[in-house]
Amino acid sequence: MTPVTTFSGRTVALFGLGGSGLATALALREGGAHVIACDDNPAKMAEAAAKGIDTSDLRHADWSRFDTFILSPGVPLTHPEPHWSAKLAKDAGVEIIGDIELFCRERAKIAPDAPFVAITGTNGKSTTTALIAHILREAGCDVQMGGNIGTAILSLEPPAANRIHVIECSSFQIDLAPSLAPTIGVLLNLSPDHLDRHGTMENYAAIKERLVAKAQTKIVGIDDPFCRAIAQRHKNNLDEISTRESVRSGFYGQGSKLFFVTPDHEAEVADISDVGSLRGEHNLQNALAAFAVAADIAFWIDWSVFVKALHTFPGLPHRMEEVARRGGTLFINDSKATNADSTEKALKSFDDILWILGGKAKEGGIEPLRPYFSKIRKAYLIGAATEDFAATLGADVPHVHCGTLDRAVEQAAQDAVAADGPSVVLLSPACASYDQFPNYEVRGNHFRDLVRGLPGVEVKGA
Repeated sequence: MTPVTTFSGRTVALFGLGGSGLATALALREGGAHVIACDDNPAKMAEAAAKGIDTSDLRHADWSRFDTFILSPGVPLTHPEPHWSAKLAKDAGVEIIGDIELFCRERAKIAPDAPFVAITGTNGKSTTTALIAHILREAGCDVQMGGNIGTAILSLEPPAANRIHVIECSSFQIDLAPSLAPTIGVLLNLSPDHLDRHGTMENYAAIKERLVAKAQTKIVGIDDPFCRAIAQRHKNNLDEISTRESVRSGFYGQGSKLFFVTPDHEAEVADISDVGSLRGEHNLQNALAAFAVAADIAFWIDWSVFVKALHTFPGLPHRMEEVARRGGTLFINDSKATNADSTEKALKSFDDILWILGGKAKEGGIEPLRPYFSKIRKAYLIGAATEDFAATLGADVPHVHCGTLDRAVEQAAQDAVAADGPSVVLLSPACASYDQFPNYEVRGNHFRDLVRGLPGVEVKGA
């Protein structure tokens, strides 16, 4: 835990007692603050009270007694309209911040030079965060990883001169962290996302830009127009990354190779063609960002150590995760792909695909994936989207209505055995899971179990 001593002796209000909210309340209390916490879920209030946190309905509170208001990042700050608690705080003139901001203030107080890497972007930020942490750990560094990727930032060990914090930041967290100024700020890419919470793409991009604006070193992808414009506005101490072109200073990728560039030098530094956990152009961008961070923050370590670490990265569950092989068939769990944009990355990465898809469809369905239909040998439809997806596939892609994931895996595995040559059984649903599973993790775990129960499979890592 990182005790928040910067609020010692002060009274703060807090709304949102999920994982990060409860961790924040405990860290504030450990640092000497008096916390009054609230949540719309009475069970969460009871859980916090059982841990010794004072709870109360903030609708009836005297807001003049609060120095600060801590808001969970999952609660609307501005759009579609501010949450009632945010309105009360604003009306009372009480600052509204989040747990990332609390960490930044504590770092500024106790260890201002402690290495702090912050990562954001529309896609790839979790993989990049995990890859950076993996590389630095393999290089022998003391690494704390968390934030939006899972472990709440204030549940990590405190900042220290010899300890590197590698933190994934969502746009919601950045919006609540006005003093965010990491040692290294990484902005991977930007495309429309969370516009229901930010109003416009311009607002969303402006919030993401804050992560690199005050960073000592900035690492920015330049392969989309929003990030390219941000890079042009922040040229000092900037490393560019690109998978499509060379860069002025930084790292670029070509095929599966990573190149390092300075104004008067260029050199190949790594090749990830045989790294199964880093397939695809999107993962090439993630690898470029991770290598750039490692080279900057641990510059005294031989780069060959970083290259070796790239090749031992296990990847993240449910993100193009290699589950098993059987003969020439590869089984891939991409359950995290809950929309067409995410599934596109998997379809671009494989050929001869036996594609399992479906669930609760997102707006636009799978029509944007039509350019990749020629790569699909057969599709296996499950869940509520079956009829709509069947209509889109039409005569272009052979498909079968399977209904359930169990039946889809069974049928796809049988067809793989009958196929002439290698194939890929790919679970990449392009849908939310809520019609049949509580979340994508449960869906992916079930796929993994089904595949590993097939006769004759070779389980990865076994």
